Amino acid sequence: MSPARLFFEAAFVENLALTFFLGMCTFLAVSRRVETAVGLSLAVVLVQTITVPVNCLIHRHVLRPGALAWAGLAEVDVGYLGLMLHIGVVAALVQMLEMVLARFVPRLHAALGIFLPLLTVNCAILGGTLFSVERGYDVLESAAWGCGSGVGWALALIALAGIRERLRYSDPPEGLRGLGLTFVVIGLMALAFLALAGVRVG
Repeated sequence: MSPARLFFEAAFVENLALTFFLGMCTFLAVSRRVETAVGLSLAVVLVQTITVPVNCLIHRHVLRPGALAWAGLAEVDVGYLGLMLHIGVVAALVQMLEMVLARFVPRLHAALGIFLPLLTVNCAILGGTLFSVERGYDVLESAAWGCGSGVGWALALIALAGIRERLRYSDPPEGLRGLGLTFVVIGLMALAFLALAGVRVG
């Protein structure tokens, strides 16, 4: 599959938030204001774009059976360390990102609050890596998948934040106020993204 098509499918057809419902805790919590949503979205795109191909390399050259043949240890299987190593790569990158934001963009760092370090355990971030590994993508494909999944999650988050800001001025039925109406909006957004499933790219 071409990288362009992988990017498109990851961003729209297989959107981590709207198709697999991964990262919903952060997705719902940060989608109250567009400004905060944009900041976190940029962080997610950066983290996904870097960690998915890096974790792909680690899987191909360290974790999969026979991967350590280059070190003369073809019979050694360290695949059981996969989850720990993948999360470690994400944690290291998120920590570096947090330090950079705290130093150069303190307002955004303060606005994101606890949600930035929580990216380390965000299931959408880890999901991008695990999908890439399970499907056997090479480094270029995993980079396209990682960037696309980050962009897709970001688009969904920013769109939801924009809609929720507008909904403050609406007068929905009492039973739909709050998260009820938000879930209805998320369902409609998921249908809209899924409508792109028939589009062929690349």
